[in-house]
Amino acid sequence: MFVVKTTDGISKTERYRELNAQLAALLDGERDGLANAANMAALLWQGLSGLNWAGFYFLRGNELVLGPFQGKVACVRIKVGKGVCGTAVQRRETVVVPDVEAFPGHIACDHASRSEIVLPLIDAAGNLIGVLDLDSPELARFDAEDAAGLAESVKIFLRASDVTRLA
Repeated sequence: MFVVKTTDGISKTERYRELNAQLAALLDGERDGLANAANMAALLWQGLSGLNWAGFYFLRGNELVLGPFQGKVACVRIKVGKGVCGTAVQRRETVVVPDVEAFPGHIACDHASRSEIVLPLIDAAGNLIGVLDLDSPELARFDAEDAAGLAESVKIFLRASDVTRLA
């Protein structure tokens, strides 16, 4: 049994260091990308405060399709270039949105969401597999420290996982 260690009361940098150490341990020895995505979504959901959604979308053709997540029921398909997730795919870069209501074309799967961060999943060969998406009901919940910590999470996930069947 894997027990998520609390990260309350420590700096954001330390929080991500601890969460990423837990993620590496959780994924150690497991190559299945779908199983690893499910466990990573659950770890982030439990380990980070102020979230109302944490999960994955995987690229299928010219759209993103819902993958493992934690939170309320979500949008199933998002076209590349649409919303925050589709924009992150189109740009192939992390997108941090302090106020989703100010983001042109934001797709509101949960109207309680106020801020969002989306990181592209790009494998070692340069193929875009999908995105990691986190939403919060708090304005400006995500910043550069979150982007850096979650970028390391994505690297751990991609190194540990066979993602060839996810996209």
